[in-house]
Formats: sequence, C-alpha cells, structure tokens
Amino acid sequence: MQHILDKIEALKNEIREAAIQNQEDLEKYRIRFLGTKGLVKELMGEMKNVSSELKKDFGLKMNEFKVFAETKYNEFKDSTTESNDQTSSVDFSLPSYPAELGARHPIQLTMNKMISIFEKIGFSVAEGPEIEDDWHNFNALNLPENHPARDMQDTFYISKEPDWLLRTHTSSVQVRAMKEGKLPIRQIFPGRVYRNETISARAHCFFHQIEGLYIDEHVSFADLKQTLYHFVKEMFGGDVQVRFRPSYFPFTEPSAEMDVSCFICDSKGCNVCKNIGWVEILGCGMVHPNVLTNCGIDPEKYNGFAFGMGVERTTMMQYGIKDIRILSENDVRFLAQFKGVI
Repeated sequence: MQHILDKIEALKNEIREAAIQNQEDLEKYRIRFLGTKGLVKELMGEMKNVSSELKKDFGLKMNEFKVFAETKYNEFKDSTTESNDQTSSVDFSLPSYPAELGARHPIQLTMNKMISIFEKIGFSVAEGPEIEDDWHNFNALNLPENHPARDMQDTFYISKEPDWLLRTHTSSVQVRAMKEGKLPIRQIFPGRVYRNETISARAHCFFHQIEGLYIDEHVSFADLKQTLYHFVKEMFGGDVQVRFRPSYFPFTEPSAEMDVSCFICDSKGCNVCKNIGWVEILGCGMVHPNVLTNCGIDPEKYNGFAFGMGVERTTMMQYGIKDIRILSENDVRFLAQFKGVI
C-alpha cells in the first residue's frame, strides 16, 4: 500500500507544478488524471489489492486525491477561460450592430392611404380571386362577345381553360358583391390585375387597382362627383385641380373620366401627363341597368355608381415618380427612400 501512497504524493506534486496555458493543455490534464482511463480511475482499481483492515484509510486517501485533482482542474479551467477573454479581439461589452429594417413598398403605402380615405366615409373593403371566369370578368359587366377588351392582345387567357383568365379589373369582385344581394352596397375592391400590354414608362402588364361601388335607392351622379372630389382633396391636397370628361364604358351609363392637374411638372408638361398638364386617374359612371339585372338586382328600384383607379398612377403622382417600371424592379436604392414612411 505504501508504494501506492507514495505514488499519490508524487502525482499531487505533479499537479501542483502543472503549467496549464491553454485549452489544449487543460484537455490533456483532464484525460491524464480524470478521464475514463485516467490515473484516478487506475488508482481506484488498486482497492481490490489492499487488505481489509487498510481499505478504509486507503479509500480516504484516494478520495482526497480525487477531490484534489478535480479542484485543480476547475481552477485551471477558470484561469484558462479568463486568459482567453483577455486576449480576445472582440469586445463583448459593445452593443450589437443594428438590424436593417425594411420599408413598405410605395404601392402599398398608396393603397393603404386610399383605402383609409374611403373607409372614413363608410366604404368597406372586399377582395376576390385573381384567376377569374369569363362571366364574372366580362359577361356580367355588359361586355359583348366582340368587345375589344376581350381580344387576346388585351387579356391573358389560360390556354388549357379558355373560359378562364387573369382578371383584367377588380370589377369582377363587384359582380360577386352584387350577386350576394346584400343591399345597400358601399364597398371598395383593391387588388392586382393583368393586361397584355406593352411595357413602357406609363403602362405595365400587371398593376393594381382600387374600384368602388355604391348601390342603393336614389343614388345620383352628384353623389359620385362629391365622393371623388373628397377623395382627390384628401389624397393630393386642396390645391389640385379636377375635371370630368365624358367617356364610354360598357358597364356604366353615363360614364366619365376624371383628370387631375399634374403636379409632377406643375401642369407644364411631362412624360407622365403626355405634355398636356392633366393626368387621368380614374374612370367612373352610373352602373348600367343591364349589369344590375345580370347580378339579380332590380334596376327599377336600385341604382348606383362605380369607379376604378390605378394605384400605380396615383403612386407616381404622390411621390413624383416618372417611370412606372421602377415600381416593380425591386431596386433597394429606390425602396430605401420609403423607410419610416407610414
């Protein structure tokens, strides 16, 4: 037993003199003394060779040695960690880099503002599918079979299902609202629409619309004009000039187009206003009796007005953007300008 006790003392001295400089040295120490095949386990195995009367003293000595080795290991571990922290090139007390915040797209900003204006005067919001059938997109809206809007150059038809298409306007959602038969109706219909058009500074093959519909008894064209006057003043400010021009739409009668003075060029002429100083922002009119009949509403009792406007056109006016294409290019240099805008 004495030779084992002498070995334990020698190992204690070795531990006291150990120079632990880094994690590698620390791991070597752990394996040598405390590992599954380390010296502590090896000496514990000598217990079977000790006589019964000496087992108690030997056990105390071994336990003392084990605690000594483990205590020194923890001391070495703490000192090694502190040393690594002191030599680290990273200052953990510094604040982290701020995360880059995104921004709402200007189209969404404009749409949110437009929706808010109409909600304040009693309009609710309704949405519908972007893939639509022929009846909801055309027939119900008094568009005859030979109408130019049905031509393949204007509409994206689904080749496998020729009676289905990408909607060309959100008027199809108006039809769905009227078909429900819950009168009166006072709703707006925002969403994306698609038309097979040549892409230019003023036009794109997909864009966004907000359409509006008011169906009730005794609705007049004056109600329509006052609603749109209110919208323009709230959207663009009190100084903007407005004019109505007679027009034609199959689904309204009478029909009109509404222009506002171009404040991108202060009505002096630019590519947005086609150098005439006015920009057409929406079409409108009184809902055609045929449309009401197609949707199951009695045109002798009810009438109403409808309007529709492009969100991109309004966005360009709102933020002074001269090319519609930039709105869909996802250029972060352009989009970063709208950080913080609500």
